[in-house]
Amino acid sequence: MEMDLLTKGFLDIPIDLSVDLFSEIEKLKKEKNAIILAHYYQDADIQDIADFIGDSLALSQQAAKTDADIILFAGVHFMAETAKILCPQKKVLLPDLNAGCSLADSCPADKFAEFKAQHPDHLVISYINCSADIKALTDIICTSSNAEQIVQSLPKDQKIIFAPDKNLGAYIRKKTGRDMVLWDGSCMVHEIFSIEKITKLKNQFPNAKMIAHPECEAAVLELADYVGSTSGLLSYAQKSDAKEFIVATEAGILHQMNKACPEKVFIAAPPNNSCACNDCPHMKLNTLEKLYNCLKYEQPEIIMPADLIEKARKPIIRMLELSAQFGL
Repeated sequence: MEMDLLTKGFLDIPIDLSVDLFSEIEKLKKEKNAIILAHYYQDADIQDIADFIGDSLALSQQAAKTDADIILFAGVHFMAETAKILCPQKKVLLPDLNAGCSLADSCPADKFAEFKAQHPDHLVISYINCSADIKALTDIICTSSNAEQIVQSLPKDQKIIFAPDKNLGAYIRKKTGRDMVLWDGSCMVHEIFSIEKITKLKNQFPNAKMIAHPECEAAVLELADYVGSTSGLLSYAQKSDAKEFIVATEAGILHQMNKACPEKVFIAAPPNNSCACNDCPHMKLNTLEKLYNCLKYEQPEIIMPADLIEKARKPIIRMLELSAQFGL
């Protein structure tokens, strides 16, 4: 029955409303020697039940060193793929297989292979927010927190293809002055912030610090007092003397910011639509109910060919080695 229901991409099995999902999930974790990794963009309940919360690099590092038999990844598909690549002997679960990524989808492997062939003397650096197939075509993976250092670690005459995020690539190219060809990809969440609405917010909160993720467009980054990875934004908010912050990234991070700094005010930068804040529809496909069923029945599971795992693992390991070298 469970496998038939998985045709929806998740186990659509009714749950008794009297079940305490938090306690039942904790029991299942112990019974199955499972660990839950959750991205900052997940709903608050999922962040609170997770064993580890982080951004791409931290979650990759945690996946690489866990001794759990099962990794349940509360995130999107490419993140669960990364965990499977780093831990091929472990069972990796994703609550909803439909939890994709607009950025990863903007870089089809066949098109990128053609693009790469047009620049044979270029080394490929790919942002970790990409599919396993793109990782397999990559020399070094990076994250938003270590991209600048990884680019700077290469010889200055080395030509570089940066994929798939053009906004992060342009930001790193501007900071480093390096010769980089950019793939034309982007994240829907970070591309719809309204400059007009942000400007009005800055006028309304003149003492607020504007902080932004480098996946945002250049016009948004130019307004920012600080640009950094998701964990970087959280760290900056904790250390800053400011009491108010306008946050230009996916709104899920505000949960951790409010927990870490309850005395401070965090305002989600508004998008150019009717929504009050900027949510990733893919991240929000995961729910506590899906997470419970996923762990109970151990489905959906991430399955990948061994040769793809081997090819995609090399650039991730190179990133982790460089991250350790630079203390990132």
